Amino acid sequence: MSVFPLTLIFSLDAALERFLNFGAHNILHFLTTVLFVGGTFIALAPGVSWWAMAPIPFVIWGTALFQAKLEPRYADVREKSGLISSRLTNNLSGIATIKSYTAEAYERDRVAVESNAYRQSNARAIALSAAFVPLIRIVILIGFTATLFLGGVAVANGSLSAGTYGFLVFIIQRLLWPFTDLSELMDEYQRAMASVRRVMTLLDTPVAIAQGHLALPLSTVRGEVQFADITFAYSDRNSVLQNLSLQVPAGQTIGIVGATGSGKSTLAKLLLRFYDVQNGQISIDGVDIRDLNLPDLRRCIGWVSQDVFLFHGTVAENIRYGSFDATREQVIQAAKLAEAHEFIEQLPQGYDTIVGERGQKLSGGQRQRLAIARAILKDPPILILDEATSAVDNETEAAIQKSLAKITQGRTTIAIAHRLSTIRQADCIYVMDRGAIEEQGTHDELLSLNGAYANLWSVQAGLLSTLG
Repeated sequence: MSVFPLTLIFSLDAALERFLNFGAHNILHFLTTVLFVGGTFIALAPGVSWWAMAPIPFVIWGTALFQAKLEPRYADVREKSGLISSRLTNNLSGIATIKSYTAEAYERDRVAVESNAYRQSNARAIALSAAFVPLIRIVILIGFTATLFLGGVAVANGSLSAGTYGFLVFIIQRLLWPFTDLSELMDEYQRAMASVRRVMTLLDTPVAIAQGHLALPLSTVRGEVQFADITFAYSDRNSVLQNLSLQVPAGQTIGIVGATGSGKSTLAKLLLRFYDVQNGQISIDGVDIRDLNLPDLRRCIGWVSQDVFLFHGTVAENIRYGSFDATREQVIQAAKLAEAHEFIEQLPQGYDTIVGERGQKLSGGQRQRLAIARAILKDPPILILDEATSAVDNETEAAIQKSLAKITQGRTTIAIAHRLSTIRQADCIYVMDRGAIEEQGTHDELLSLNGAYANLWSVQAGLLSTLG
C-alpha cells in the first residue's frame, strides 16, 4: 500500500472521531428529548397531542428522502477530497523536482483544478442539505400553530386548564424544534458514513500475496536459491521476465548485470515476495517460497536496495532496524564493516544524531552505507545487494567491497550491479537482456566469449569509446 491510502485513512478516521465525539452525542440527546417530551405531551393532553405529533412522520420521511439524495453527493465529496490530498502529498514529496524544473505554475494549476472540483462537489452537497432546513421548519411551524389553536379551543371549552395549556405551549417547543437540527445531525451522519465506506473499501482491498504455511527456521537455512522457468509482468504490462531460470548454490555469490529495465531488481523483489510470479517457481533449499511463512522467508534475506529508505530517528536506530535486540557494540561493528563508522563519528551526536525524514540530513552515499550496515547487522543467510554501492565514491566503494568480501564469504549473495568491477569476483555472473539470461559464467569466461559482457567491460574499463 502506498503512503496516500494510509494518509487518507488517518484523514477519514479524524472525520469519524468528530462524529463520535459530537454527532453521536447530539443524536442521543435528540432521541431522549423527543421520547420524554412526547410521552409527557400525550399523558397531559391526548386530544391535542396528535396534532403536535402530526409533523413528525413528514419530517422523518423528508429526512430519509433527502439523505438518499445526499449520500451519493457526500461520497463524491470524499472522493474529491482524496484526489486533492493525493495531489498535495505527491507535490510535497517531489518538491525538489518541481522546483528544479520550474514547474510551480504547472503544479499550482493542477492543484487548482482538483481544488475547484472538490469545492463544486462540496457546494452541491451543501446546497441540497441547506434546502432541507427551511422545508422542515415550515412543517414544524404548521404543527406548532395547530397545537396552539386546538389547545386554545380546548381551554375555551373547559376540557383543558389554562395552566396545562401554558405548560404544553412550553414543551411543544421542546418536542418540535429539535427536529430543525435533524438535518444537521443527518448531515454529520452522512459525512461520517461516507468516511466509513471509504475506509472499509481501503481495508477490504484483497491481499495480493497469500501467506504460506511452512515454517523456515533461520538456523536451518542453507541458502540455495533457484529460479525455475519464471515469467512475470507488472499488472497488465508486457512481461518483465520470460521463462528465466538460474540457480544460486548455497554459500556462493552470483552477480547479475544488464541494461536498465532488463529485470535485475525484479528478481530481488520476487525472491522477497513483494510480488508473485505468474508462471514458474522460486525456491529456497528446494521449497517453493509461496509455501513459506512470509516473516520466516523475509527474515532469512537481507536486502540493500538502490533506493535506500531511512526512518526518522537516530543513526543507531536505523542501523538496528529489524535487529531490535542488537547491542550498541554490534551496531558499531556493523557500521565499521560498512565503512560508515568514520562519518558517523563526525556527526554532531554521533550514533545518536537524528537523520531526518527519509535520511534527508545525510548524503546519498552516507544513507547507502547505513543501509549496508543494517543488512550486515541482520546477518541473514541470503544477502541481496541491489546497486548497494552506486551512491558512493570509488575510494569508499573499494573499502566497502573489501568488507563485503569478508561478509559474503560462505553466505549466499546476489549482487546486482551496473559497475562490473563490483561483481568481478563473483562465482558466476549472469548477463540479462529483456527479461532473459543472455550470458553466464565467471568474469574470465565471459570475457573470452567476447559478447555483451565483454563489451560492457571494455566500455567501463575505458578500452572502447562509448560512442564506438
